[in-house]
Amino acid sequence: MSFRKFISIVSFFSLIFSACHSGVNRSKPVISDSTTHLGQASYKIPPEDFKRYYNGIKNFYEKTLIKSGFNGGILVAKRGQVIFEDYHGFFDLKKKDSLTKHSAFHLASISKTFTAMATLKLAELGKLSVNDDVKKYFPAFPYDNVTIRLLLSHRSGLPNYIYFMEKLGWNKKQYCTNEDVLDYLLKYHPPATSNPDTHFSYCNTNYALLGLIIEKASGQPYADFLQQYFFTPLHMKDTYVFNVADSATAMPSYDWRGRREGLTFLDIGFGDKNIYSTPEDLLKWDQALYGNRLFNKQTLQAAFTPYSNEKPGIRNYGYGWRMNVYPNGKKVIYHNGWWHGNNTVFIRMIQDSVTIIVLGNKYNRSIYQSKKMTEIFNQDSMMEDDENGIASKEETYPLQKSHSAHTKKSKASSKKIRVKKHRKKR
Repeated sequence: MSFRKFISIVSFFSLIFSACHSGVNRSKPVISDSTTHLGQASYKIPPEDFKRYYNGIKNFYEKTLIKSGFNGGILVAKRGQVIFEDYHGFFDLKKKDSLTKHSAFHLASISKTFTAMATLKLAELGKLSVNDDVKKYFPAFPYDNVTIRLLLSHRSGLPNYIYFMEKLGWNKKQYCTNEDVLDYLLKYHPPATSNPDTHFSYCNTNYALLGLIIEKASGQPYADFLQQYFFTPLHMKDTYVFNVADSATAMPSYDWRGRREGLTFLDIGFGDKNIYSTPEDLLKWDQALYGNRLFNKQTLQAAFTPYSNEKPGIRNYGYGWRMNVYPNGKKVIYHNGWWHGNNTVFIRMIQDSVTIIVLGNKYNRSIYQSKKMTEIFNQDSMMEDDENGIASKEETYPLQKSHSAHTKKSKASSKKIRVKKHRKKR
């Protein structure tokens, strides 16, 4: 089937479906240009399958996301071919400027997938080993037997900086950098939560340290390394690592009532969060993780291997990726994110070559129900929730306090806060 004929079929279905569901702002899917750079773009879904997939996704989109006040973007694809894509709501709720396919969302913990793969890329380049002790990079590091491998798999037992920085007296009127996190670990040696490699414990400190290790091993700023090895080669033109200088232009986020979330002292770190991207750019990232385009087979196998097997069940964690491992051998590789009002989901049904991406900038728990769309493609792949229901508590930190108190403090802090160790824009 020619590409032009396929587009005609898509348009035909779109017109039919949009006529049947006129209540949604834009029910017709966006025609994506992202397949230009995708390795599987030549695959064409049979029309009858396309219709079935489209109907199922659209039904979920309208009945679960739109009805719950969704403000964000969605993209679902199979083997790189976009089945459904739409953007609903506003970049800035006050200005009412509509979201587009170029609107970059804060990915929250989905950022960890880039940090993990950057670390593994450095291993491929011979710049580091996952078995390196952290002391190799920070000789005064006060915790024994913590390796890069344990940071990647959240098995280090390190304390979480999200909590210990404030408890140890950090001035919340100053931004906290990755170097500040390391300094506090060296200076105060907050107690570990467990011995290394005894069990899985999700911890943002792991990825803040990995961000610094990437800089040490590569000799480049974290943002520059990702730009050189990932963003530029994959034509991810709307993806970037947030810097405080981006504050005026980056997409804001909002609580469930639509009140803007201000910056806090935790908002300029990198490695564990702070990559901004779009559904189309994430599809490019997804497609690059098939075959040997960016990574060799051994690297990908290591990334998607489950490392926490103390408890029975399908849930597990690899190197920067959550996963469901089913008895039939299938895997669903994914990561959720939650930071301030940003809720994000990135799901990869790798055996089925299905990609589900949902990004929102107005707090909405329904976004995490996007896992239900896996059933549309494979009835045996219904995903289970993460350890804490939807996301780990570390990902929900900014929302644990009351919305009103947090928002007032955040707005005040965003005006007064200053950078203690300002990093040049990268």
